[in-house]
Amino acid sequence: MLETRNEAVSTNPPYNVDIHITEHGSDWYYAVCALMGACTLVMVAMAARIPRGGRIFYYINIAIVATACIAYYTMGSDLGYAAVPVEFNNMPGANRQIFYTRYIYWFITTPLILLSILLLAGHHWSNILFVVFLDWVWVIGRLIGALTSTRYKWGYFVASCIAFLFIAWEIIWVSRVNARAIGADVGRLHLGISAWILLLWTLYLVAWGVCEGGNVIHPDSEAVFYGVLDILSQPVFCFWLLVGHRNIAMDRLGLTGRPRASMSTTPA
Repeated sequence: MLETRNEAVSTNPPYNVDIHITEHGSDWYYAVCALMGACTLVMVAMAARIPRGGRIFYYINIAIVATACIAYYTMGSDLGYAAVPVEFNNMPGANRQIFYTRYIYWFITTPLILLSILLLAGHHWSNILFVVFLDWVWVIGRLIGALTSTRYKWGYFVASCIAFLFIAWEIIWVSRVNARAIGADVGRLHLGISAWILLLWTLYLVAWGVCEGGNVIHPDSEAVFYGVLDILSQPVFCFWLLVGHRNIAMDRLGLTGRPRASMSTTPA
């Protein structure tokens, strides 16, 4: 029986990088890629059973997992990275492999996650656009920090954390109140997925600190850390949302062009 071996790291060897993924890290990235691809197909099949007017959450979440699939294929192929001198010499090597691919795909997917949460709460588009801007600050701050080799990286990390706090406030206070005003069922679903995302996104900051920031754990371990977080915050979140909102009419959320049912005054 023929055995297939992952040759991505040997075919695309790390250039000018001392601390980089091995075949084990590449295998993990490909495994997550396959999972994201399978989830994409399942969501497409689920969307096909829904009338076109009710597919907005399906389209958003298909875009999330499909983008993740492409990103993980890139990282599994040992592509889309930069060699950055380390600030802390916690392991042998002067340069660490930083996958900027990860941040490009987060730049696309994290606003879509927030869009799902905020649309569920019937948010006004002005609020949504501002939260998306804060999200981009959260992502880009960590990207620039990851590509910075000196202690100045932590300034960008702090800016990223501040943006995250504003995002959390918008979701915990304004969005939660709006969702409860629409109905108890919407409020419960919104509370569950919002708390889940905010918990996981807090762990992303921890991951950055021990990976790109502090150079504490190996890139293979980094792959597992971020990969588990991405699985929990993307496919798990997406299926939770799609299953949870099946019995919630789109007109209640103001997503069909018709006015929402009357609701009490909520924060702007």
